[in-house]
Amino acid sequence: MKLIILLTFLLSMLFSSNINVPVARFASSGSVVDFIFQDGKIYSATDAGCVDIFDFKSRAVVKKIKVPRIEDFLGEKVDSKVYSVDKINNKILILSQAEQGFRRVHIYQNDKTELLFDHSEELTVAKAKFLDENTILLALLSDEIISYDIKNRRNNWIVQVSGAKFSDFVLNESKDEVVIADESGNLKIHSTKNGKLIKTLSGENLDNVFQVDYKKGVIATAGQDRRMVVYVPKANSSYYIKSDFLVYSVGLSPSGKIVGYASDEQNNVSLIDSSTKSVIGKFGGNKMTITKIVFINENDFLISSDDKIINLYSVK
Repeated sequence: MKLIILLTFLLSMLFSSNINVPVARFASSGSVVDFIFQDGKIYSATDAGCVDIFDFKSRAVVKKIKVPRIEDFLGEKVDSKVYSVDKINNKILILSQAEQGFRRVHIYQNDKTELLFDHSEELTVAKAKFLDENTILLALLSDEIISYDIKNRRNNWIVQVSGAKFSDFVLNESKDEVVIADESGNLKIHSTKNGKLIKTLSGENLDNVFQVDYKKGVIATAGQDRRMVVYVPKANSSYYIKSDFLVYSVGLSPSGKIVGYASDEQNNVSLIDSSTKSVIGKFGGNKMTITKIVFINENDFLISSDDKIINLYSVK
């Protein structure tokens, strides 16, 4: 019996020694729901009703943007969960929880937070990103996408993507295309100019796609069917990697050559070469379910989970 315990311990030590640990940590105000990296700073959207801005080099919080609290169904004041954050030039886009289960959007600029719309619009927005300084792309839980004019506060266009529930979207580098993922497992590529469907990608994910990323013509997905899928639409090629657990998150390096995905129940992230499928490494130290993987460059990347911590890792 003692021999079995010893062997089990040695095997676990051997396995854990192959898992890379974080090289730095960033502690947010609350559990991290979304984050972006831009111009040497991390913008962390939290469930504490706050966007924390970190200076990447110093690791210090340089600003906290707090959105107003809301009344819950019992009439009590509570923090407004921030669902997504984005930035263009000196404008920060903040999507957060509003009254009656709806969502609201703020624009933060010049130390002022301006409300763009609130619960009175009765929109269940799941994600919001800038297309340009005067246009944002909104995705509703009903799988509708809306191009919204900030200055005139009206819709440019609205498109019903499918009858499935929305999961995630990602813009390409030029922001003229958006890839939309939903519970159908199919991906739809739409033009952001007019909302028209460009292409549908199907046949790899068999169930809900939790998350999607798009870099340099490479698209990667994280699926409920325990599949991490890679598409290269221009080459009409695709494949999937089977995981032992639900794949909650996925992220591509800026070149699209490296893909990282949540690969097991221990909240580890595996990195592979997106073209050869060769394993680069496994990265751990995340206490809860992975929520986002963001590459800063080809060597450094960030991982958040349902926790206050964003971990920094190096490939080499």
